[in-house]
Amino acid sequence: MTHLPKFSTELLHPRYWPTWCGIGLLWLLVQLPYPVIYRLGCGLGTLAHRFMKRRVNIANRNLELCFPQMDTIERRKLVIKNFQSVGMGLMETGMAWFWNDKRMARWFEVTGTGMEPINTLQAQKTGVLLIGIHFLTLEIGARMFGMQTPGIGVYRPNDNPVIDLLQTRGRMRSNKGMIDRKDLKGMIRALKSGEVIWYAPDHDYGPQSSVFVPFFAVEKAATTTGTWILARTSKAAVVPFVPRRKPDGKGYELIMLEPTLAPPLDDAETTARWMNNVIEQCIMLAPDQYMWLHRRFKTRPEGMPSRY
Repeated sequence: MTHLPKFSTELLHPRYWPTWCGIGLLWLLVQLPYPVIYRLGCGLGTLAHRFMKRRVNIANRNLELCFPQMDTIERRKLVIKNFQSVGMGLMETGMAWFWNDKRMARWFEVTGTGMEPINTLQAQKTGVLLIGIHFLTLEIGARMFGMQTPGIGVYRPNDNPVIDLLQTRGRMRSNKGMIDRKDLKGMIRALKSGEVIWYAPDHDYGPQSSVFVPFFAVEKAATTTGTWILARTSKAAVVPFVPRRKPDGKGYELIMLEPTLAPPLDDAETTARWMNNVIEQCIMLAPDQYMWLHRRFKTRPEGMPSRY
């Protein structure tokens, strides 16, 4: 498990100066009032929509595959809103890393089942597999949850050591520690000891350790077997949550969904099919805020052509 990293003078090398400048600018921007941050973030996302054509095409293709019944105009509008959310996601990363708890608490509320089911599971020393899928509110959602109940985040170390330092320190503001997403044994140990593990099973992580099951209208979507391994081995409860941004700069709601104490664990495919169904329900609570610009369907069954 990763603990709070230490600063090294090596990070002051000139090759990292552009990164430090970018982070400094982000820090300055998130000192502004939240309604101003909201307008800036949405504006930045609108600008990104004009220039990130490859990602726009990927988002459009994902929506076309998942919702074939959606007409072209409706899909185009959703992609534009999604890229506004991309811009806000950058701002929210800065908010999550740099805002203090008092300021953060002003801008969100906990809804759904609330935190009581989590608190009950914690009191019983039952591990919680917290399903925090890849919404563009991911960073701020983890911070909001951690302010209620600190847990352990699952992450991929960033290749840029400056970003890795700031990312880890930012996430550790409301977490007990971080675990590399490849460290399944570490996750299982933490769950067995009654910890909350933040886990995202919704992306395409490649052909290894994946099964092909439906995801929305896509019949064969590569889906990680990690959920099955973790839940079966640790006997943890599975708890989905959705950090949803309210419209018009009014803040956020942390939507806590009902825990599943006995998920279907007959085999990896059964669990993956069930998990994708849960993820679909979560996405539909805020479809414009999901990370559609990821190539979710890049892994294909052998012999089948690319969807992109």
